[in-house]
Amino acid sequence: MQKVIAGDIVDVVIVYKKNKNIYLRFQKDQKLYATCNRFVTEKAISNLIDANMPKITKMYEAIKKENLGDQYFNYLGQKYTICYLDDIKNPYIDADIIYCRNSQQLTKFYQAEVKRVFTSEVNRIKPYFPHIPEFTLKFRQMKTRWGVCNRRLNTVTLNTELLKKDLDLLDYVIIHELCHFYEANHSSKFWDHVAKYYPNYKEARKRLRSV
Repeated sequence: MQKVIAGDIVDVVIVYKKNKNIYLRFQKDQKLYATCNRFVTEKAISNLIDANMPKITKMYEAIKKENLGDQYFNYLGQKYTICYLDDIKNPYIDADIIYCRNSQQLTKFYQAEVKRVFTSEVNRIKPYFPHIPEFTLKFRQMKTRWGVCNRRLNTVTLNTELLKKDLDLLDYVIIHELCHFYEANHSSKFWDHVAKYYPNYKEARKRLRSV
């Protein structure tokens, strides 16, 4: 079965299970999957899709946008088109294209670059901060924070998403977190410390919020 959704002809795949209700969802292949019991007719599924077309359209546009994003690799403020080739031993960038064997290899490359770039920038900036304790640098993906300074554990954690941003924004976040070793809160005294090392911190904060 096929349906026209947002002007596109979309395949509807029926999956039979012991469900009381009909569940509609899109997968990465941009097909609409209808999960239902064997007594549900195609006409009933078609009518349900029509009755929920605004919601279905939003779901379809969301999966299309997600798939479009998967075609690109964001790295230090630049967007590279991903090209998968079977004979690639190590990912490499040429002009505006990144070549790699598969998505798993690209993920490993991203993780390695997080460690390399973040560690290099922290080591470059840290000597400008006298009298701060030795700390452990950590990396993880975070939804609401770009960085975390834990003064009790002496750790600094950086959001892995920062590898997608301009390098100077990574530097701002590093400086921001290191300044927390001087001031735990976001008082005016804290921002005075930040301004000493990164005078345009207000602009950096706006750029982080907008990208």
